[in-house]
Amino acid sequence: MDEFSARLRQERRRMKLNQTEFAVLGGVQKQAQFQYEKGMRRPNSDYLAAISAAGVDVHYLLSGQPSTVTLSVDEGALIAGYRELDARERAGVRALVETIVAKPRSTAKNDES
Repeated sequence: MDEFSARLRQERRRMKLNQTEFAVLGGVQKQAQFQYEKGMRRPNSDYLAAISAAGVDVHYLLSGQPSTVTLSVDEGALIAGYRELDARERAGVRALVETIVAKPRSTAKNDES
């Protein structure tokens, strides 16, 4: 197994997903996921974009180095916690955030009354 394959498996396990669940995230069949993790095949850019959208650090997969995006401490803590969630829990967090973002914000003056 090469380094990319090992990091891919590590990321899947970090996300607490089995190969079938992770394959669904990437838009491929379980057999393709198995082959990626064994180093028998390489994923295409559509797969990498899909798993990136699900929270996988694709830069880390490709280079072995974590992404260098600068985050605040709070943002880093949120992302780290999010990565520990399973797919169902992540969906719940996304729904919560979408609801909060869509809610009209009150002014400070209204909050005091």
